[in-house]
Amino acid sequence: MREVVRELLSVIPAGCSWLLPVTGPDGTVTDFEVAATGGADNDIYRRGASRVHHRLSELYPRIVGGPLWQLYLDVQRTGEPGELREFRYHEERAGIVPNTLFDVSVHRVLGGLLVWWQRLDEDRRRIERTELLGNLGWTEYDLTTAENSWSPGMYRIFERDPGLGPMSRSDQARAMDPEDRGFAEAAWQTLGQGEVSDVTVRFRIGSTVKHLRILSDVITDAAGAPLKINAVVQDVTARIDTRTAIERLSDQLRSRELTALAEHRLAAQLQHLIQPVPPAPIPLPGLQVMVSYLPAESAIRVGGDWYHAHELPDGRVLLAVGDMAGHGLAAANGMAHLRFALIGWLAIGIDDPATLLRHLNRLCVQLHLTGTAVLAVYHPASRALTWARAGHAAPLLARRGTALPLDLPAGLLLGADEESTYQVLSPVLSAGDLLLFYTDGLIERRVPTQPALLTEVLETLAAASAEPPEQALPKLAARLNRPSPDDDTCTVAVRVLS
Repeated sequence: MREVVRELLSVIPAGCSWLLPVTGPDGTVTDFEVAATGGADNDIYRRGASRVHHRLSELYPRIVGGPLWQLYLDVQRTGEPGELREFRYHEERAGIVPNTLFDVSVHRVLGGLLVWWQRLDEDRRRIERTELLGNLGWTEYDLTTAENSWSPGMYRIFERDPGLGPMSRSDQARAMDPEDRGFAEAAWQTLGQGEVSDVTVRFRIGSTVKHLRILSDVITDAAGAPLKINAVVQDVTARIDTRTAIERLSDQLRSRELTALAEHRLAAQLQHLIQPVPPAPIPLPGLQVMVSYLPAESAIRVGGDWYHAHELPDGRVLLAVGDMAGHGLAAANGMAHLRFALIGWLAIGIDDPATLLRHLNRLCVQLHLTGTAVLAVYHPASRALTWARAGHAAPLLARRGTALPLDLPAGLLLGADEESTYQVLSPVLSAGDLLLFYTDGLIERRVPTQPALLTEVLETLAAASAEPPEQALPKLAARLNRPSPDDDTCTVAVRVLS
């Protein structure tokens, strides 16, 4: 008999054992012997079939006289099956889990006890950690008995004392945001069609509003009649709040982007209206002039660069470039003020570069603007170039294959000091000379590891000065046609005629 039972239990994967009573001289049961164990049945000490032929008092002395021991005796005596829910076994031995929780079922079989152990602590611990990690809970509602079961995670989500039991359906309905009750109705309709419902609903819990995602389905009998509703609930409030914050930030960034793009378009239009760039070289007395204006590669960094090339009433030529501090509409607006003011002063006969820069400086101080500029007046008869600067780089001069900056006169940037004065220099040019006025977008980059491009520009200018005269300016413009990532670039290239 024992061999048959052992062979049967050896193929059962569940945690079970067959115990035979050990009686004393008076016939009373004093202990139990392990007669057979399940094939995969290791106890908390990792002992499998090695327990066979050993007594419980030797294997598990702590249970002797306790509630589980009494259950064994009662089932052996009466023959009535019994169970012990959430039996906790305590052990203080090294390498052993100190507290282990079981559900134990006991039946009298073939003169002994068939004992089935279901370990709860590991499964519960996994479920609780999973619920905690995912802000999860599960619930089961029996449609026949109206009984409702909640996992520990549900009590945590609804901030409810487990001693009070699950919330009633009416209490849950009252806690739901009225605006979201339509989602609940839709969920019921989905469940009624035998499909899984997945909705996110707001609940007012205490003083806060929580967003709960509810995934539910219906368990039916063979005829399709609903029996139970199972649901997994996840608190997604943090995710919703984060997404809302991200969407809000995205809307703000999009609004700023649209504003910046609108400002860019307006600034670009303003630049074009104020200083349209001629497509071909401009003939001026004794000079050929080609203007180039390259916007920054960045779509929203419109600068305040400006130029002017104008014949004066007496046949002299005024040449100028400038750069307002900053970017966008404010820079374009400042550029417009300076360029229109310059044209106005020229119209009333003020054409000395130093005097013009003093007026522009005072205007910048009054308008709280800063910028740089270089102004020059060319005398065709003598080929003299009278020029001054306000914080701007010197023009570059190329002659017969060699290029260098002009000697630099003193002059603070515009808007720095209302009483600034500006030094004037008057070099004499030669026929065939190339002169390049430019803004800093041509040679400066905001990348710290990238050196300034002045040397390369000088080499390009020198090479162009060695070209045939009619090709010099077009080739120079083509070679310098490279926009800066961050700044607009304005150049005024000048060829001195014979």
